[in-house]
Amino acid sequence: MASRFGRFLRPLAVNLAKTKVLPQTRVVSHAFRLQSTSTGAAEEKSPTVRYADPVKTKALTDFGQYVADILPKYVQKVEVCHGDELDILIHPDGIIPTILFLRDHHHAQFLNISDITAIDVPSRTYRFETYTDELTPMDSITPVLPAANWYEREIWDMYGVYFSNHPDLRRLLTDYGFEGHPMRRDFPLTGYMELRYDDELGRCVMEPLELAQEMRKFEYSSPWEQFPKYRLADPSKEEADPEQVTGGTEEKK
Repeated sequence: MASRFGRFLRPLAVNLAKTKVLPQTRVVSHAFRLQSTSTGAAEEKSPTVRYADPVKTKALTDFGQYVADILPKYVQKVEVCHGDELDILIHPDGIIPTILFLRDHHHAQFLNISDITAIDVPSRTYRFETYTDELTPMDSITPVLPAANWYEREIWDMYGVYFSNHPDLRRLLTDYGFEGHPMRRDFPLTGYMELRYDDELGRCVMEPLELAQEMRKFEYSSPWEQFPKYRLADPSKEEADPEQVTGGTEEKK
């Protein structure tokens, strides 16, 4: 699947609605509006529901079509979700040209980047949402937008997506010497390594994770053990006479 730049394109000016573009079938617009079921005269609106603005939706749709017309070689699909989120799906070869267009073109001028992320679907040939796998590198946009530096390092650390031409691609959140990538769907919940403090060495050491049987704790006691009133209850009597409740030495009928 192609790359998504929905979050990147949210702060779009409303005046883009005046841009004339030719409608095409690859542009999909979804405007959601939750209507009240109340029969009262005044329509009730929940303050937690984000209502779609038709003007903004139309402006985003037109701008997405405008980008698709200028970059037909790279843009594969354009869609507007939730009324104010523009998604432009592009081919991986078009990452740098598309970002340059969105940064420098007179009708774009997007200078801030809010986030970069990835999604791992192991069953796909290209398992990551950025349309790549564990071995195929992606072009870094850090030379174009320096704010992408740490975001790309985070994706490399968490998912293992390699970014070519990155000035300092190294782990960001995990420790030095960490093995694996925690956000992959096939990464075990317990991990491969464990970090502990060694009293003999006087420092923290990282070593392969070992789950010894004697270190595991199995709890078989009933949760009612925490309540002394029910500690002496006899389950067999409760099953024989469900109307009688026994608690300690006191019986209630």
